[in-house]
Amino acid sequence: MSEIWKQLKSSPVALTGVVILTVLVFVAFVAPLIAPLDPGAIDIRLRLTPPAWADGGSVDHLLGTDNVGRDVLSRIIYGARVSLFVGVATVAIGGVIGSILGLVAGYFRGWVETVIMRLVDIQLAFPSILLAVAIMALVGPSMMNVIFVLSLATWAPFCRVARGQTLQVCNQEYITAAHSLGLKDIPILIRHVIPNIINPLIVVASFALATNIINEASLSFLGVGVPPSTPTWGGMLGEGRNYLRIAWWVSTLPGIALMLCVYSVNMLGDWLRDYYDPRLID
Repeated sequence: MSEIWKQLKSSPVALTGVVILTVLVFVAFVAPLIAPLDPGAIDIRLRLTPPAWADGGSVDHLLGTDNVGRDVLSRIIYGARVSLFVGVATVAIGGVIGSILGLVAGYFRGWVETVIMRLVDIQLAFPSILLAVAIMALVGPSMMNVIFVLSLATWAPFCRVARGQTLQVCNQEYITAAHSLGLKDIPILIRHVIPNIINPLIVVASFALATNIINEASLSFLGVGVPPSTPTWGGMLGEGRNYLRIAWWVSTLPGIALMLCVYSVNMLGDWLRDYYDPRLID
């Protein structure tokens, strides 16, 4: 950990990403404590109130209100919980399933590998966001449905990377020596294969997290993701797009929050890629 922190401090861009992501995670955890108002409280009398620094703004609503008088700041704070939770949950579920299938395919080979990799090819033949929209249109908006759909679109890249790394590891002499000593397949996988393929999977997970945060926002923007009653950054973008000329803050501010979140994850992912594979550094 000390070595990782030392390397991280030497990269201002990655350190900035970590700071932003840490702040967003903290905000998501303590949202009920720091949100100034109930994010679902409606007050038509205050609809489209400008931010506090603009003409007609109010300190009671620092970032203004939306088209039905809900506090934008509170909704952005609560929206962080949804985006980060969905992103982490989908990467955890899809990453674990894909990694296990890739590990099995790369280690046991034969017909098992053929079946798994053909499933990967079928999965990758469909654009992930279009597949997600089609499934969500059938099953209806729900956070659990969003997690299921995005997990379904996430497992294939993990599977391909895990298989490729497993093939490389299995060609090493220490794997041959382990077989010669009579070790069973499961101990070999746990002791020798998994520890040597985990680093590339961590890098894939970082980029998959950013992608799924955007995908969740896209689904909510289109109205087929998380239900409208739950504040999400994508949903706020969708609700405010009709008011861009007269109330820019309704869409712009949650858009900035989404951009910062994805930026921080991507910067961390770039650093992880360079850290775990120094050959990629220019």
